[in-house]
Amino acid sequence: MALKAGFALCGSFCTFHKAIPQIEELKNAGIDVIPIMSANAYETDTRFGKASEHIKKIENICGHKIIHTITDAEPIGPKKLIDALIIEPCTGNTIAKLAAGIADTSVTLAAKSNLRNGNPVIIAVSTNDALGNAAKNIGLLMNAKNIYFVPFRQDDCEHKPTSIVADFSKTKDTFLQAIVGKQLQPMIL
Repeated sequence: MALKAGFALCGSFCTFHKAIPQIEELKNAGIDVIPIMSANAYETDTRFGKASEHIKKIENICGHKIIHTITDAEPIGPKKLIDALIIEPCTGNTIAKLAAGIADTSVTLAAKSNLRNGNPVIIAVSTNDALGNAAKNIGLLMNAKNIYFVPFRQDDCEHKPTSIVADFSKTKDTFLQAIVGKQLQPMIL
């Protein structure tokens, strides 16, 4: 039976062009991908593309409708719909909520619902304040059970000195390691 991954996108819109190909890579590896989007990611048109275009592309790749409401995310745990959840891109706002145990969006409830089964949650950080206000929350999650990180690096140290972005090309490898309880190394590139 194929592995099942939830793939949740949050509102770091400038990285969607890097995240969506990772969904395709997982599918091409034989992994069944269940797409999830935060309300902002699902509803907001930006200079990086129209929400409807992102939705259509993601649903075509996955062959599943996108989960984008709390109601639709709730069954993920009880029905054991996925083996792991990838949050990519994962914003500082979502990281803060996860660190505080807040489950008030489709993405954070998907994480809580998945963690209740002892399954991994994989975070691909994409936030301008990772080395600022979000650093304490990232640190808390690095020490949390069943939380794994896609390896990351500083984004643009001259113009955005506190910005961190994950190396999305390492998503599949991080997922495969997390499924067996290991963090892909090195975590900080």
